[in-house]
Amino acid sequence: MMRLNLLLLLGVVLSALYLVNVQYESRHLFSELDRARAQAHKLELENERLQVEKRAQSTSARIEGLAKSRLQMRPANPAITTYVAYAASAAEQPGADRPTNSSSSGRVR
Repeated sequence: MMRLNLLLLLGVVLSALYLVNVQYESRHLFSELDRARAQAHKLELENERLQVEKRAQSTSARIEGLAKSRLQMRPANPAITTYVAYAASAAEQPGADRPTNSSSSGRVR
C-alpha cells in the first residue's frame, strides 16, 4: 500500500509540474502573440502613412513644379518646337542595289 501511495504522490507531483510548465509556455506564447499583433498594427499604420505620403508626392502640380524648377523644363509651343524628319539610308530601303540618277534630289524611289 505504501508503494502505491508513493507512486500516486509521484504522479500528482509530476502532473503538477507539467501543468505549471504548460501554463508558463502558454503565457509566454500569449505575450509573443500580443507583441506580434502590436508590431503588425504598427506596420499597418506606417504603411498607411507611406501610402498617403506617396500620393502627396505624386500630385501633378508637384511634378510640374519639380520639372520647371529642377529640370528647367517649359511647356512646348510651336515657336520652340523642332520637328525632325527621319530619312532612311540607302542601305535600309528596298531596291537599294539599283543605281540612282545623279540628277535626282538624292532620294531613292
